Amino acid sequence: MANNSSGGGGQGDLIDRVLKIKRCAAVVKGGRRFSFAALVVVGDGKGRVGYGYGKANEVPPSVAKAQKGANRAMINVPLLNGTIPHVVSGHFGAAHVLLMPASPGTGIIAGQAVRAVCEAVGIQDILTKSFRSNNPTVLIKATFDALSQLRTREDVERLRGVKLS
Repeated sequence: MANNSSGGGGQGDLIDRVLKIKRCAAVVKGGRRFSFAALVVVGDGKGRVGYGYGKANEVPPSVAKAQKGANRAMINVPLLNGTIPHVVSGHFGAAHVLLMPASPGTGIIAGQAVRAVCEAVGIQDILTKSFRSNNPTVLIKATFDALSQLRTREDVERLRGVKLS
């Protein structure tokens, strides 16, 4: 929905993307009382990305809470020439996400939620497919599950203690 670049308190320019704003109504004696929940993805475009979910009585404080949570929950994602090192699959709840590396010039082939994560992390070429659920919250969590499984060739060699040919 919104794509802003803001200073991240000494962390350089961060890309933040508000993906979803939900409104909840609680019925009280005087009528309805509304509260808002925001889902935000934050990344630096160089391999660091996080997501946050914030709730408040107004929209701006809920977005601010979500951004703060996203900054705290950032993970490092290994990138290889603008794409990911290998095919990976992530699951969360009913959502399944498949991420595949793509050749240069392909672009980001993804739905709204997965695209926001890929743009925030700095991926330029990727093929994705989401299965079963189209709920942005669980799609983002499944995408983060997939991204956390990525390993570079050097990481695999070091973890296995062997040299890959």
